[in-house]
Amino acid sequence: MHVQPDGTEVRYAKRRLLPPLGDVQATAPHTVNSGERLDHLGQRYFGDPGQWWQIADANPVLDPRELTAEPGRQIDIPLPGGFHG
Repeated sequence: MHVQPDGTEVRYAKRRLLPPLGDVQATAPHTVNSGERLDHLGQRYFGDPGQWWQIADANPVLDPRELTAEPGRQIDIPLPGGFHG
């Protein structure tokens, strides 16, 4: 958070730079099932639903919700030790 000279509070999120997708080395394909969400996949593959961002970082989309919006879509899942955006 930043406070301007007039006392106005400006909230912001720190920018996180992602590595180029060409650097992704170890991923496995996953076919999205109906009702799946990235937090579900984070739990399934990493044991922590909060790790959904690793899946989002390994796929070329601006909105992570796109990854599970359509059943049958194939997405990349980083393998342990492979992609740590």
